[in-house]
Amino acid sequence: MAASSGKQRWAGAVKQVTKSNFAAALQQLRTDVDSADFVAISCRKTGDSVASSRRHPWHRVLPIDTPEVAYLKARLSAESYEILQFAVCPFRLRGYKVLAYPYNFHLFPRDEINLVVPSYSFSCQTSFLTSMAQEGFDFNACIYDGISYLSRVQESMVKERNLIPQIQPVSSCSSLSVADSIFMSRIRSRVVHWWNVCKESSNTIDGDLIKSLQKLISGTELYGSRPSMSISVCSDRQVQLALQTVSHIHDDIVPLVVPDKSGGPKAVRIVLTNSEADKNLLMTEIQNIENEQNLRVRGFREVIDVISSSNKPVIGYNCLHDFTFIHSKFIAPLPPTLFEFMCSLRLVFTNILDINHLSKEIGPLRKAKNLPAALSFLKGQFFVPIDIELPPKAEENSNKAIHGNNVLQITYLFAALSALLKRNPDGQLPQGQNIMPIEDYSNIFYPLCTSLQEPDDELNYLVEHAKKSSTDNLVFLWGFSHLISSKELKRELQQIHEVFTEDFELQLMDKTCAAVVFSRSGLAEALLKEMESAKFCSDALSMKTSGLRAAGYDAYRKVCMSGLWEADLADSLENIMSGSTNSLSASSEKDSSEVYRRSESTIDLSDL
Repeated sequence: MAASSGKQRWAGAVKQVTKSNFAAALQQLRTDVDSADFVAISCRKTGDSVASSRRHPWHRVLPIDTPEVAYLKARLSAESYEILQFAVCPFRLRGYKVLAYPYNFHLFPRDEINLVVPSYSFSCQTSFLTSMAQEGFDFNACIYDGISYLSRVQESMVKERNLIPQIQPVSSCSSLSVADSIFMSRIRSRVVHWWNVCKESSNTIDGDLIKSLQKLISGTELYGSRPSMSISVCSDRQVQLALQTVSHIHDDIVPLVVPDKSGGPKAVRIVLTNSEADKNLLMTEIQNIENEQNLRVRGFREVIDVISSSNKPVIGYNCLHDFTFIHSKFIAPLPPTLFEFMCSLRLVFTNILDINHLSKEIGPLRKAKNLPAALSFLKGQFFVPIDIELPPKAEENSNKAIHGNNVLQITYLFAALSALLKRNPDGQLPQGQNIMPIEDYSNIFYPLCTSLQEPDDELNYLVEHAKKSSTDNLVFLWGFSHLISSKELKRELQQIHEVFTEDFELQLMDKTCAAVVFSRSGLAEALLKEMESAKFCSDALSMKTSGLRAAGYDAYRKVCMSGLWEADLADSLENIMSGSTNSLSASSEKDSSEVYRRSESTIDLSDL
């Protein structure tokens, strides 16, 4: 299926998965991921303060944000909103041909196993829900038939309450005490006696009463239809001692560890089988029970685990944003710093490739600010005959909705970029090509100001001629009239102090605060020192700027780190300033980072 323009290009091509067909789809997904070269992902959420926040515009990932600040804002969004759709597309790439297997999972968080946790709650933005409704999204089906899930941390809590007997590997205890030897001897004697009784009773024609008395005396129970016996244990060490002892008695005995309500070991139940085939059947039954339990507990998290365990490269767009959501919902609560987040994420996904970063190798695509813009630029500037072939099961979908099509757009864009850069699925380059291998693009995230969920006709592009600047050259100003525009404020500033006669860029963060980036180093520090020493007094101050205040980038960083999100930026900066007298000075202790500044009063993000 070749790509064509418009949102309907792949209508009905993505397999829609809900709770009712989740188990079957998961089995097929495992097969598709195993045979794939890459796995593309895309999320639809209930909102996104990073991309759109009318109440507090400074919550968006702004051009002046360093990677650390961008992460803090992405964390705020991930902790506030919910994922309602998660699209996954394992695909194989062979030149210009792509064999894709797209799935779109409908999610809804609910406590289906009565886990003692606070009720799920999340925020919604009307613009996001309206967009989904216009695409035919069924909110009733989402709520009643959406797939629930638990994060890995939540699952660890559930495992403590899991009362299903499980098979555990036997590990020999190196040094045995006298008590250990006595314990193992008693177990061996008891198990051998029980085994002999079971074998004798199966070979005799005694009446039911005699057999019942024999079972009662020997302690025989039934595990399904098979004879079994329980051995009480008090610790994990006694579990291993019991397993070690039983493993040396007879091959037809299968030991199971039975947990108690607190999650600790309660007993070791041994089950007697009558043949090797019966033993294998029992092992299969136990594994199936465990798989069913895991599916019921983990829910959609099973999909995350399938992708993680495959170690296939994961392809996304605006990965910093999507993977903060993924970490928050399916792995664990988000850590406080970007470094900790990246370390934690690498333990689950070893190879993440953000095609926003890969597209920086293509000149015209550097200006694309979102996925529709990137696809539009690609179509206008290059001829790349990518053919996406979909399996019959996807083509036969009766539902012609476009849910999950973003993942096919990401797949298409990655295939086109790979063709343009002449990359192979294994990351190898043809002879004579002097381009970085694909591994060098992995695990590098570019935070963006826009979202995948914007309509196709809203194509946002970046202006050219970016200039690097340091956060040391940036100052935040507030205390001016809320009715003033950025152009008016810039004119006012040029009249009140000599530092503003130099070249600088200005951008309003919200109605209360502006960010100023000076072209020449040292001007920001000089301005802050003068304002701190109360020397910044001039008759040139107008009514619109009479209460002017300023702070360096460190104060802004502290606002984001402190979580002062529920106020205008000016109020949050005042809060930080009143709590730290040293925050004002540009020479205070801080991490100096690079950002991009652009002409026309805009500043772009720095490389991560």
